[in-house]
Amino acid sequence: MPKIIHVLAFANVQVLDVTGPLQVFASANDLARQQGLPLPYAVNVIAAQAEPVMTSAGLALVAEPLPGAETPCDTLVIAGGWGVYGAAEDPDLVAWVQDKARHSRRVTSVCTGAFLLAASGLLDGCRVATHWTRCEELARKYPSLQVEANPIFIQQGSVWTSAGVTAGIDLCLALVEEDLGRAVALEVARHLVVFLKRPGGQSQFSVTLSLQKGGSRFSELHAWIAEHLHLDLNIPTLAAACGMSERSFVRHYRAETGQTPARAVELIRVETARRQLADSAVAIKRIAAQCGFGSEETMRRSFLRALSITPQVYRERFSAPA
Repeated sequence: MPKIIHVLAFANVQVLDVTGPLQVFASANDLARQQGLPLPYAVNVIAAQAEPVMTSAGLALVAEPLPGAETPCDTLVIAGGWGVYGAAEDPDLVAWVQDKARHSRRVTSVCTGAFLLAASGLLDGCRVATHWTRCEELARKYPSLQVEANPIFIQQGSVWTSAGVTAGIDLCLALVEEDLGRAVALEVARHLVVFLKRPGGQSQFSVTLSLQKGGSRFSELHAWIAEHLHLDLNIPTLAAACGMSERSFVRHYRAETGQTPARAVELIRVETARRQLADSAVAIKRIAAQCGFGSEETMRRSFLRALSITPQVYRERFSAPA
């Protein structure tokens, strides 16, 4: 019998949080169909509302009604999106998720779908992944969770949570691998033209974005830093560049960016080095000097802190073909 997969949607759901997982399981079915094998999955989109579900992208989804809590279900996938906050405040939907989880082999969330899982109590005491921009909010709202910003997805027994948007594809590829083996999962990944196991973590895509949440107050400073990476960018130098006292600069900078000045300088150096590694054949040692790391080993440690991979591995994964 095919494994029943329910993908839970709601008003203002993120469309790719729904369609990404759907396509992974549909592609696994396509492969089985081509080989004359029984279909491994029966997938449907479900929702509490009777009418079509409007996604935040403006695309309407035709969803089936919520099945009974005791109706068999192999995997429940909870999508994310801006509408998840309202969904997490719907007591009937939260109660349904709680009951349905007891009759499902696996329960998963994509992106901010973790907020609905957390509201149901299913994540209490667990390590949890969600979109990198919502980690602090999720941890603050549900202090019993151990929220981690870097992993693409996390498995805690029968509960799986994933990072932002496309990470739902990564998670579902892992589910297919668990169900059908690595060879099938790899073939699905090839058809979707994605990594079976993405290198690094989600932080590698958000290094410099994390500096922008404070608006434009320090944008000129960030541009100045990028042009003067060869300098000793200490607090006195940065404060002078902003025309501020050292104490005032440190206080305001951290309040608006969420980073210390030293961490921000390191991230900008990493970002600049990433571009050079991907776009040029310049030796890593020379890139380290040009970006102000001082040594190749210092740059290596910074890459591991920021991206969870070394400069050499980053170049191998992301450099353009010769």
